[in-house]
Amino acid sequence: MMNADSFFINRLNADENDFIASLMRLRQPPDGEDVHDVVAAIIRRVREEGDAALVELSAKFDGNTASQAAELFISPAELQAACSKIQPEIMKEIENAAARVRNYHQQQKTESWQSTDAHGNICGERVAAVSRAAVYAPGGQAAYPSSALMGLIPAKVAGVSEVFLMTPAAKGSVPPITLAAAATAGADGVWMLGGAQAVAAAAFGTETVARADVIVGPGNVYVAEAKRQLCGQIGIDSLAGPSEVLIVCDETANPDWVAADMLAQAEHDRHAQSIAISPNASFLDEVAAAMATQIQQQPRADIIAQSLASRGALITAKDMVACCQIANEIAAEHVQVMCADAVNVASQIHHAGGIFIGEYSCVPLGDYGAGPNHVLPTAQTARFASPLGVEHFLKRTGILHINANGAPPVVKTAVALAKAEGLFAHASSAMLRDKK
Repeated sequence: MMNADSFFINRLNADENDFIASLMRLRQPPDGEDVHDVVAAIIRRVREEGDAALVELSAKFDGNTASQAAELFISPAELQAACSKIQPEIMKEIENAAARVRNYHQQQKTESWQSTDAHGNICGERVAAVSRAAVYAPGGQAAYPSSALMGLIPAKVAGVSEVFLMTPAAKGSVPPITLAAAATAGADGVWMLGGAQAVAAAAFGTETVARADVIVGPGNVYVAEAKRQLCGQIGIDSLAGPSEVLIVCDETANPDWVAADMLAQAEHDRHAQSIAISPNASFLDEVAAAMATQIQQQPRADIIAQSLASRGALITAKDMVACCQIANEIAAEHVQVMCADAVNVASQIHHAGGIFIGEYSCVPLGDYGAGPNHVLPTAQTARFASPLGVEHFLKRTGILHINANGAPPVVKTAVALAKAEGLFAHASSAMLRDKK
């Protein structure tokens, strides 16, 4: 059990001269293992050797004993059978989570459209799902049914014809709860493949694994690096980094609840980041004291302690406006707002993967199926990126239908601009469409 006296978390004051430098040091991504060459070699093997590489790499990394790639596939019928192995009350909650997530993503659907100008020319956009998608879920020694739900459901809502889950299997076995989640989400099968080899298989296809158009979902550094190297060969959602929470709070919040939410984020791994920011330094003292007490009861106390000491922080700012400004600069994956007038304060948060408003809206509720997707942008990419959603599985095709009578004004514009750019063949092509 951890001694409360040994608990440590960084304390920062936004009014101090070295605040920005101190904050940036904490925000700096941890030095990761250099996996570029290892991943490149795996990708090359899968591209060149296909099934044979998958069988060998699965044996090497996961301890699988499959003699051919087909043995790494779990059929929809087997997924349904796994549901009977789950306690009924747990199965019911998987279904409840799936229903909430499905309903949320139904609101994201977009439709094709077209418009007609005064000359009868038609412009529009055809919105359609990709044909095949792969969803990655971490696995191996642990089970992550929530990741299966979060990746598979928006793909199905988007209308993807075939959606497969890819997850590493320790010694040829995927936890039944993950398979049950995949069944509930409507997966068309599960591939017991993990790491860079799973991403490569989805990107290129093999003799047995069908090539996918998109791969989404969180994974380790090897998965992230494989996505980075193969982006363009296959569509991806994001390059996920360590998980983060930023809690904007004041003295009206419950310090025990703030402390619990900080610990919850920190238990992901030692690189996870938990930050709380408040105008009230005394309140943050209470939060720190509560964390020191609560951490002693946590089974993953060592991981939590490492995370908080290396990347965690309690920040004091002069007022709530300053808190929001700093929050927007940090652009965290999760931003919890636990203060008076939380709705108004939340409206001032412009850069966040997800915003959790009010003391009851803790991140774990979002993680486990309250509705919004839990695959969120990290490492300040919330400045421009969005959570995983239906749009990641859709593609838009521009539609143009010019008629003979409507062509002249469009031709006139095209010819003028083409000549201005020095592209005279373009101009000639356009002029052929002018019947006058």
